[in-house]
Amino acid sequence: MSPTVLVIDDEPPIRKLLRTGLSTQGYAIVEAASAAAALDLLARQSPDLVILDLGLPDMRGHDLLRAIRAGHPALPVVVLSSRDDEGGKVEALDLGADDYVTKPFGMAELLARLRAALRHQLAVQGERPVFRIDGLSVDLVRRIVKVGDVVVKLTPREYDFLRVLVLHAGKVLTHAQLMQAVSASSEPQYLRVYMRQLRQKLEVDPERPRILLTETGVGYRLRAPDDEPGRDARPADRAAPVPGGAPGPDA
Repeated sequence: MSPTVLVIDDEPPIRKLLRTGLSTQGYAIVEAASAAAALDLLARQSPDLVILDLGLPDMRGHDLLRAIRAGHPALPVVVLSSRDDEGGKVEALDLGADDYVTKPFGMAELLARLRAALRHQLAVQGERPVFRIDGLSVDLVRRIVKVGDVVVKLTPREYDFLRVLVLHAGKVLTHAQLMQAVSASSEPQYLRVYMRQLRQKLEVDPERPRILLTETGVGYRLRAPDDEPGRDARPADRAAPVPGGAPGPDA
């Protein structure tokens, strides 16, 4: 059965674009032009995924997202946001959005985000034993990380960050979500240090990462296996060595 996508957007041209683009890829589409219509649809139907525009006429998009999460905690939600609204993206992700797409967007990018959100919904039923992409393999059961045939030694904290990213592959995680997931310091510099160390160990070219990607002003994303190589790649963060010198014992 085709996945059903609920599109919540008050702009008819955007709804038409999404209806046309998604239906050709096998998705079934239901539409709502307001928050009230969306909540009514959700009370009567069970879509597989929601595309939510944050700029609605009758309710703040973040408030609608909060209401959706309260009634449908496992329903994947991808939000549409303006290019300069980094604060709105972070707030939406912290409220439980699975991902975001910045307007104007390409259909290929949106489809990749939808696949990642649906894939993550299935993954919550159990961890994938081995994650593989571009020569990198992460065995979540045996805690073994390899690049090609070479075992990579990670510190316990590096592995903790990598494991969280693997479990949410394809999904952007905010700085706060990553730090909370590993019970680490909330200082942004602390996170940048560890992301840089992971890139040094896992990427072919740490300065032009293709696997561990930066979402500027928002957080990080581990590229999913079916994402286009390098599509989201941005220059790597620059950071100093970990304060205090040597890392902890290898995992």
